[in-house]
Amino acid sequence: MINTLLIVEDEVQIRNMLVKHFEAEGFRVLTASDGQEALESFTRFGPNLVILDIMLPLLSGMEVLKKIRSLDNTPVIMLTARGEEIDKLLGLELGADDYMSKPFSPRELTARVRAVLRRSQGGEERIPSMIRGLKVDLLRQEISLNNEVLNLTTTEFKILALLSEHPGQVFSRLQILERIYGDIYEGYERTIDTHINNLRRKMEAAGDQEIKIKTVYGTGYKLLEEGNSHA
Repeated sequence: MINTLLIVEDEVQIRNMLVKHFEAEGFRVLTASDGQEALESFTRFGPNLVILDIMLPLLSGMEVLKKIRSLDNTPVIMLTARGEEIDKLLGLELGADDYMSKPFSPRELTARVRAVLRRSQGGEERIPSMIRGLKVDLLRQEISLNNEVLNLTTTEFKILALLSEHPGQVFSRLQILERIYGDIYEGYERTIDTHINNLRRKMEAAGDQEIKIKTVYGTGYKLLEEGNSHA
């Protein structure tokens, strides 16, 4: 299968370089030079992955990411020239799948694109796991609770899949970041709190009373059945 990338970059030289590079790597490439054009191309063509610059005309990359996440969980890799900590923090909280600062190596970006696509599209086929009413289907990239599919961001899916794969095991915030992003994001551990709060809200909205994400104060989080909350 040929994957389609949407490259959203207002700097012509960088955009053309990325198009040439990714086409040579066997990808189909779409481009946009501003945030509004990015959303139009995204909704029209449905790319497999978006490479999204933060500093864009009309709509910022953050605004585009937020809109994409309101539509679906298409993987997004953010780019920035500023390298400011707040950019990474906001990007991760909004559900970006990875993050790179300019200048960057096209080879490294390609490696990250392929890694994110492997995670999002599922590698080898696996049988869905089940804990009470919580069903995790890695092949379909879906999690359902009480037979209701949860509308999760990519990051939320990865966190809940990780916790459900190891019920009762405590994971620190940094461990969760390392597991789901495959890299060390030290300093951004508190972004996990936002995702956990969103997961709890969505699980409660599905009418769940038995499966809970428990806070282990001073350590991290674990997934437990309500009847085993003291285990």
